[in-house]
Amino acid sequence: MQTQNQLLTTQQAAEFLGVSEAFLERDRWAGARIPFIKVGSRAVRYQLEDLEHHIQSSRRCSTSEVSK
Repeated sequence: MQTQNQLLTTQQAAEFLGVSEAFLERDRWAGARIPFIKVGSRAVRYQLEDLEHHIQSSRRCSTSEVSK
């Protein structure tokens, strides 16, 4: 059972979003459009709530629609 505040690994977040782990790694390196949390010096985690918000904010009605 996943709760809104549950922390997901990069692998779990990638599976949830339907993208590769490398996509999320590149996103973090390039400025992180998808929010993440650093736990300690190396561990990266994602909150389910942030992933769901990212999905909702990425919705478009047309391919020509400009990103916000």
